[in-house]
Amino acid sequence: MTPLAICGLLAEPERLSVFAAVVLGATTPGEVERTTGLNAQDVVRSLRRLAQGGAVVSVDGRLTAGSGLFKDAVRGHAEATAVSDEPLDPDREKAAVLRAFVSGGRLQQMPAARGKRRVVLEHIAASFEPGVRYPERAVNAVLRAWFDDFVTLRRFLIDEQLMSREEGMYWRIGGYVDVESAASSGESSAAQSSSTPARDSINRR
Repeated sequence: MTPLAICGLLAEPERLSVFAAVVLGATTPGEVERTTGLNAQDVVRSLRRLAQGGAVVSVDGRLTAGSGLFKDAVRGHAEATAVSDEPLDPDREKAAVLRAFVSGGRLQQMPAARGKRRVVLEHIAASFEPGVRYPERAVNAVLRAWFDDFVTLRRFLIDEQLMSREEGMYWRIGGYVDVESAASSGESSAAQSSSTPARDSINRR
């Protein structure tokens, strides 16, 4: 999981509280419930999502924090940053655009030309899993990691029909997705995809 995905995973207050409780020693859903003050339904739902993301694991029936998640994310990010000559897209023209505007995993400047901006936005949209609905605070957390003006970035993603929103929830409807990665993204994405509008225009690679 990438650092951006971890930000999204822990951006929801309930999930963050549940994760903190496990880090501080809660080993059962009941203990998490007592520590956080959340109801059982919220605890179970948060634990399920955290487990799918690798942030919480069960060992011999006892909950524990998946500390390796952060080490792997930092190591993977460092390796990706170190390989500066590795193209960010298999398409040479798109890779050239991304190389001009993206550095160190951050958008340095929003392209003025719409064509180049579209390339950048498609790249950033790939930070969100297809079929998954995100609350606005989770979207903001991911986009803030990309660009300081995350509000403008979010608006561009909507305007370019790469993401859609309704009642404070956002989901991805455009851009590219790796078919193999999508197939292994977990049961959560598959389950939630049934609620994604039929106008989904995501292209498969």
